[in-house]
Amino acid sequence: MSETVAMQSNQPAPTAPPPGYPGSGYPATQAQYRFPQYTPGFPQYSSTFAGQPVAYGPLPVQSQPNVPVPVIWMQAPPTPPKCPPGLEYLSQLEQISVEEQMELMEMISGFETCNRYEVKNSMGEMVYFAAEENDDFTLNCYGPLRPFTIKLFDSASQPVMQLSRDFQCSCCCCPCACCLQELEVQAPPGTVIGYVKQKWHPCLPKFAIQNEAREVVLKMDGPCVPCRLWENVHFEVKSVDGKSTIGGITKQWTGLAREAATNASVFGIQLPLDLDIKMKALMLGACFLIDFMYFEQRRQRRDNNS
Repeated sequence: MSETVAMQSNQPAPTAPPPGYPGSGYPATQAQYRFPQYTPGFPQYSSTFAGQPVAYGPLPVQSQPNVPVPVIWMQAPPTPPKCPPGLEYLSQLEQISVEEQMELMEMISGFETCNRYEVKNSMGEMVYFAAEENDDFTLNCYGPLRPFTIKLFDSASQPVMQLSRDFQCSCCCCPCACCLQELEVQAPPGTVIGYVKQKWHPCLPKFAIQNEAREVVLKMDGPCVPCRLWENVHFEVKSVDGKSTIGGITKQWTGLAREAATNASVFGIQLPLDLDIKMKALMLGACFLIDFMYFEQRRQRRDNNS
């Protein structure tokens, strides 16, 4: 009996699981941890994490329901000469992803809310955060034709770009200037670097990308957008003479469930690494104009039919 008691006293006491770990004992690998799911939102982004790797804690979702996962921002590269402040990130990018945030209130109520977007690089790191500035009356009275101002912010929450569009009628059968869309791009806000202007065509999207002197520097053509369901929609960016393709903007098909249940678009932008930074900024601005002109209208028709 004494030998049995001695053997039990020599055994190590059971280790209690640390707070926040599910079950008993320690997980064997870090892959077993359940990390909190990041819910996009602004101004949840903080410059504290700019350019720094983020160490995610091993706590399950239930233990920290109100703590968002920090966002990893792209590290700022050296600023090229004659580069507008804040646009130096574009000098290192060949692929850009523009993801519109899903607005829960808009999905539930059906009332239009301001669009917000996340601009990321090919590694998923945040480059800019874009937010529309508008009032409730304009949002719900004019719909996708509404005038808008969209500002793009960097990791320090400083505005680096501003996109503006005035109200214009929409009639593909009328070639007059009052029915053609135009986007003004400022970088930084207050300094115009160019325009994205729609060119008239009865059924195809055609645009001219102009510099600050309104000289055409690039052209952009797209397919018949209403006829391109269930697949990606690609807009080609070409040289002035139209003989060579410079890059492109692709509206990505995200699946039937997402397209039917949400109003969030996802775009991919392909552009040469050595392209002028201002031209890259104009292509980025053209992506937002395309979303409002073609894919906001499709979502509004879907909501009206439901």
